[in-house]
Amino acid sequence: MTKYIIVSGGVISGIGKGVIASSTGTLLKSLGLRVTAIKIDPYLNIDAGLMSPLDHGEVFVLNDGGEVDLDLGNYERFLDVELSRINNITTGKIYREVIEKERKGDYLGKTVQVVPHITDAIQSWIEKVADLPIDHSGEKPDVCIIELGGTVGDIESAPFVEAMRQFQFRVGHDNFCLIHVSLVPVVGSVGEQKTKPTQMSVRDLRGAGLTPDLIACRSSKLLDPGVASKISMFCHVAPEQVLAIHDVSSVYHVPILMRENGIVDFLSRRLKLDEISITKESKLAGEQLWTKWTTLAGSYVHIHENVTIALIGKYTHLHDSYISVYKALEHAALACKRKLEIKWIEATDLEQDTLESDPLKFHESWQNLCSADGIIVPGGFGGRGIEGMILAAKWARENKIPYLGICLGMQIAVIEFARHVCEMPEAHSAEMNPETSTPIVVYMPEISKTHMGGTMRLGTRPTVFQPGSENSRVRKLYGNKPSIDERHRHRYEVNPEYVNKLESKGLRFVGKDETGQRMEIIEVEEHPFFVGCQYHPEYLTRPLNPCPLFRGLILASIGQLDASL
Repeated sequence: MTKYIIVSGGVISGIGKGVIASSTGTLLKSLGLRVTAIKIDPYLNIDAGLMSPLDHGEVFVLNDGGEVDLDLGNYERFLDVELSRINNITTGKIYREVIEKERKGDYLGKTVQVVPHITDAIQSWIEKVADLPIDHSGEKPDVCIIELGGTVGDIESAPFVEAMRQFQFRVGHDNFCLIHVSLVPVVGSVGEQKTKPTQMSVRDLRGAGLTPDLIACRSSKLLDPGVASKISMFCHVAPEQVLAIHDVSSVYHVPILMRENGIVDFLSRRLKLDEISITKESKLAGEQLWTKWTTLAGSYVHIHENVTIALIGKYTHLHDSYISVYKALEHAALACKRKLEIKWIEATDLEQDTLESDPLKFHESWQNLCSADGIIVPGGFGGRGIEGMILAAKWARENKIPYLGICLGMQIAVIEFARHVCEMPEAHSAEMNPETSTPIVVYMPEISKTHMGGTMRLGTRPTVFQPGSENSRVRKLYGNKPSIDERHRHRYEVNPEYVNKLESKGLRFVGKDETGQRMEIIEVEEHPFFVGCQYHPEYLTRPLNPCPLFRGLILASIGQLDASL
């Protein structure tokens, strides 16, 4: 039977439950086990698609077009798996399913209630996910890791906590393990670690009918032995069940730290993992994974040369808005033996209005842009900051600075090229200026204009390299494949009516969709690396297998691209 590991959180949100859940999965994979993951988000939204990045961080897109919480990106990167929208449970999804059943008469006239109907639906959903194969073997996962979003004690998460209380009896003691992540704050001038928040959090958890098997104590510094002993005593757990997770130099060290703290041995005993049949091939693959992981973590510490990338965005005040972009850059930099330094630049700070309102911010932003080794403009929506992005693209093109534009960033590059090379000063996007006389970017005809949720061009789509692109740097980065599959999330596209004129001036559309009508990849001739893509390559990055386009940007930024192709 599948083993279930629940990861809950206490005291505050954003404490690192996702990283701890992902790290636990990595450690179990290193044993040769098949691991899947579920993220439970207690909000009423059906999915994360319409949430502001400044409110909830990045919207992560899966192969099937599911728009989900950024933690699923963590799971895919750490576990090297490809999940689907069913792996993200929200209150909205559960209530919609139960209400639809009620309308069809499935409950035979019964009064539909949170208990048992909502809690039963949650448990059934989890078991359904745990039955889905996670790899090409077609076998069910051995372990399912469930991250319970929010904080224990929240009103929104109460039905899910109750469902987990029932679920522990549904699957049995030997198949259910709970890791509770709590904060041990450091307060006062002497840096004293306080245990009271953890005690209160565990008390709330026990009051809801759940007993932690492990308490993962998050702290900014090493957990004092006396503090760990106090948590053990007052939270009624053995000392070995207190897991000290202090801040480390990178997330790649977290699985190593957890392993050193004995979590693998504990889980093996608690869940009787030794009884699971594991093939020699799987064990060997797990050992190889762990060797590569420890090598990666070690290299992070011993790399001393930097590469500086300027990220020009609309949501830079919350770095989690671009977490996949950041991770993709970091993975590529590590592969190129460089330590990544990001210059976070708000696009509006490059515009003339900022020069008048805040000259210091304006000049600081331009200094950061001009001193960067490479420039990236990621995706986004709306008109704010567009002119700043266009100025950044112009600077990169004219000064031969490596540039990568993703989704909106590609459209920005095309608009900039149309304005300043093709002499179309009115060139713009219909998204920002519906009345423009030169709509270089237009609304896709098949996209709904009345409903916003889940109506974009989403999920994995093919991109076909065009005839004559054999010498393209982008194509070479992808290993000269005739086509690639990448994940998309957009409503607007480059207007095909202007393609011939743009190409005649040196902007090559080296990749298109399977119809040949939708532009997917651009590349400027006579430039070290001026590339844009309509898709989001960052969604497929892996620590041990970086995205080709991000690797290309880093290589170009350190002057090694042509030598590596």
